[in-house]
Amino acid sequence: MQTFSKILSMTALTASLALGLGSIAKAEQKTDFKVAWSIYVGWMPWGYAADHGIVKKWADKYGIKIEVTQFNDYVESMNQYTAGAFDAVTLTNMDGLSIPAAGGVDTTAVIVGDFSNGNDAVILKDKASLADIKGQNVNLVEFSVSHYLLARALESIKLTERDVKVVNTSDADMVAAYKTADVTAVVTWNPLVSTILEEPTAKKVFDSSQVPGEIIDLMVANSGVLKDNPNFGKALAGIWYETAALLTADSADGKAAREAMGQASGTDLKGYESQLAVTKLFDKPADAVAFTASDGLPKTMDLVRNFLFEKGLLGNGAPSADVIGIEMPNGKILGDSGNVKLRFTETYMKAAADGSL
Repeated sequence: MQTFSKILSMTALTASLALGLGSIAKAEQKTDFKVAWSIYVGWMPWGYAADHGIVKKWADKYGIKIEVTQFNDYVESMNQYTAGAFDAVTLTNMDGLSIPAAGGVDTTAVIVGDFSNGNDAVILKDKASLADIKGQNVNLVEFSVSHYLLARALESIKLTERDVKVVNTSDADMVAAYKTADVTAVVTWNPLVSTILEEPTAKKVFDSSQVPGEIIDLMVANSGVLKDNPNFGKALAGIWYETAALLTADSADGKAAREAMGQASGTDLKGYESQLAVTKLFDKPADAVAFTASDGLPKTMDLVRNFLFEKGLLGNGAPSADVIGIEMPNGKILGDSGNVKLRFTETYMKAAADGSL
């Protein structure tokens, strides 16, 4: 799972205070929209849809234009969205709370696309038990979903971060770092997980399938833009479900789509399908609606917000994890009801499920 550094997230917070709030205030009916996305197994459908006319098809249906832009830098895509340069962006539930929402940009999850179901993992060198992590240096991208996964893994065996030492390591350096003699434990995401596990010394001792539904991949939009332009949300839903149906189809067209998405993400058909196998993809809108409306989502977001608060990622001087309000589809709010900045809605996914797009 791609992620961010603390320094860059603080930069985003500063930028959003200057620009992001203004983007909400200026929200109005319009016809042109900009969407940002970055490389990850569950987000490849957005690039494919843009390249194969699916985005244009749904935009035309609603009389709008949608420009889809790929970012090689995930952090930059979120920074640009937070600053108001884009109307929507792909990000994780954790990053959505810590960057745009914590920066004051009211953000709505339009599409709950998937959750990591093994794509993120804790790997030890020459040790087969998670308990062996105690006392080790652990290389990971600090303040990322990998850091969150480590916290959840340690919690499962009644350890805390005080029992290990986190070593901040770029995802670009992770594979090379693992091959050095002094690195004995890493936490990372696919395709890096698959590459590291090719080493005979590498043993996977914990992965995201053991905390299912907690690392969630979303397409979010500026709430003000969405409120004034509901057809934008409908178009996004139409794009996603048409492309996701093709992605999962057991047909020549489906295979061709998966192969194209694999190549675009730097792997091949086999590599991409192996990543899909450890991704719980919500290709059917009814399943996405059920997941989003479940009792599990508030519990997950409570875990996430507390983790972020403990790491100081909910804004400078945040007094508690309640500083930002998170609204659930049933109207329940975690945190400050007077400062709701992250919202989960069934509206557009339900329209797809009901066939009313």
